Amino acid sequence: MVARSIRSVIELEARTLEDVRNAVDASYTHAVKLLLSCRGKVIVTGTGKSGLIAKKLAATFSSTGTPALYLHPTDGIHGDLGLVERKDLVIAIGKSGESLELTSIIPTLKRLRVKLIAITAAPKSALAKKADVCLNTPIRKEACPLNLAPTASTTAALAVGDALAVTLMKLRGFKREHFALLHPGGQLGKRLTLKVSDIMRGGEDNPTVRAGIPVSKMLVEITRKQAGAVNVVDVAGKLVGLVTDFDIRRALEAALDLRTLTVRAVMNPKPARILNTRPAYEAVDLMQNRERPFNVLPVVDKAGRSVGMVQIHDLRNRGL
Repeated sequence: MVARSIRSVIELEARTLEDVRNAVDASYTHAVKLLLSCRGKVIVTGTGKSGLIAKKLAATFSSTGTPALYLHPTDGIHGDLGLVERKDLVIAIGKSGESLELTSIIPTLKRLRVKLIAITAAPKSALAKKADVCLNTPIRKEACPLNLAPTASTTAALAVGDALAVTLMKLRGFKREHFALLHPGGQLGKRLTLKVSDIMRGGEDNPTVRAGIPVSKMLVEITRKQAGAVNVVDVAGKLVGLVTDFDIRRALEAALDLRTLTVRAVMNPKPARILNTRPAYEAVDLMQNRERPFNVLPVVDKAGRSVGMVQIHDLRNRGL
């Protein structure tokens, strides 16, 4: 019974989104044009559950290149409408479009000649009639069995707001680097801002040897750098191979006498590698998203020279 109830709610909200998708018309295009022409900030408002959706959408707009703020309509009629300027645009969210708190701020918005976009399930409501653009979100019924608690209606408003924000991103050419600039913290920020060069073991910490030296000397370098592997380079410093613990174990299993071998005999001559200018998360993907994951990755510059080594635990320690 529980699973059936959960499925029915999800199915109802999915049907609601289909209805909203089918309701997309020229008014949506008009709304996007108004948003694109806005030279100030976008102020998103709503009360109750619609207010919570408004808060989320204000955050989404702001993080995707459209400066936005949330305004509680009750606070608005008690002074906070002072943050609204002529160059701003207001998005008002309300299922019924008749909320007293919401409709009370409209006269001031009109006096300020601020453009108003309504997101409502009631295209003939007071809010819809006063708006410059009304985005209709048709709701057959709420998922609540009493048809009272905002559920399907808030899902619809959220989807419409997200659609506006994403469309604006595309039209403005909002790219990964812009997103990274606005998200410097947390794992998301790290994935977008950290480069391989920020995390790799470079300079004196970069374990490197020449292919012609004895394996015994190579082992000294691996131990000294505590990297568990060593980059093999030619006379110009270009990467020509890699030796890991796995390569050493394989040589031992083959009963080879490591005392008599050079590095060339045990190295992998075609190791995976990554440019030092690439995003650090690409190193994680390259090392882990494969049939046989590995723990070390050589780093090279554009000329193919060995400039460092990345270890998987270094990446994990940085939250990637």
